[in-house]
Amino acid sequence: MSQMAPPRNGLISVQHLCKYYQVHQKEPGLTGSLRSLVFRKYHDVKAVDDLSFTIDAGEIVGFLGPNGAGKTTTLKVLSGLLYPTSGHVSVAGFTPSETRADFLRQITLVMGQKQQLNWDLPAMETFLVNAAIYEIPRPQFQQTLDELTELLDLRPLLKKQVRKLSLGERMKCELAAALLHRPRILFLDEPTIGLDVTMQTAIRQFIAEYNQRHGATVILTSHYMADVTALCRRVIVIDHGKLLYDGDLQALAAKIAPHKLIRVQLAHSLDGHRLEDYGEVVKTRGLRAELLVSRDATSQTAARLLAELPIADVTIEEPPIEQVITRVFEEAARARAERGETDEDEDWEEE
Repeated sequence: MSQMAPPRNGLISVQHLCKYYQVHQKEPGLTGSLRSLVFRKYHDVKAVDDLSFTIDAGEIVGFLGPNGAGKTTTLKVLSGLLYPTSGHVSVAGFTPSETRADFLRQITLVMGQKQQLNWDLPAMETFLVNAAIYEIPRPQFQQTLDELTELLDLRPLLKKQVRKLSLGERMKCELAAALLHRPRILFLDEPTIGLDVTMQTAIRQFIAEYNQRHGATVILTSHYMADVTALCRRVIVIDHGKLLYDGDLQALAAKIAPHKLIRVQLAHSLDGHRLEDYGEVVKTRGLRAELLVSRDATSQTAARLLAELPIADVTIEEPPIEQVITRVFEEAARARAERGETDEDEDWEEE
């Protein structure tokens, strides 16, 4: 399946972006190592393949895809860390690969699996270094630091050695270090990875608050769908470097999942009726049950349940977004198989 918004001018514009690599292949063992010294074999990897989208100022957009889909590669191109093989990329009116100082002051890139904090020093030392690098005036630095300290509850952490902070505490300090120069554009690559549920919620709340206070534009990648559903109305889904979907998250659920989930709580056991007559029963436990019902028949089925069965409570829900995204990837995999393409590069991602 594929849906793509019509081209338009936005704060971030990506048009026909391609990023290809040549990856060295070597057979195992000593013989393979010796042979590769003379006859080196390379394999072309299309990390990003003809990708186009635009993002307006102030949007928070979820950037989704399985491992090796090209998400991190795209963010690195947008932040100027990688040169595109072909295509045109514009961020805040700049060409990222030129890495101009004025451009770098507009953006920040936060990667949950990387860190910029010095392991042996307190986080405050890194903050001061960043202030010097970005030439942040002292009054502005202090004002921004006070704001971030309040939003992220950093005061007990600033003077602690980074190695003594928990993972969640380090992530909060990483975010603060990345935002001291007040960037307009945030590229967030798995910012909640490895964090517990409480800390994930705190990071999400901070991102939403920062967006509201400063009108920041955010591109968020995450394997935690709770991050996406809490922050993003719009999602861009890619696989094998190609665009699969660009649009409203709820519209994607309606397009992909032909069913809704009806949860019922019975007042007492059934007498002469079967739940199977109302939909596909996916789970039962005591007097509780879950049914999958066609979207078109949801209202009618709910009315029948209330009229014909001893219902104590009933709720109608969309299927879990994880299931929707999984179905998108499964459909893409089937389409590739029909075209005779292989998945040998599925887990590859440029580091």
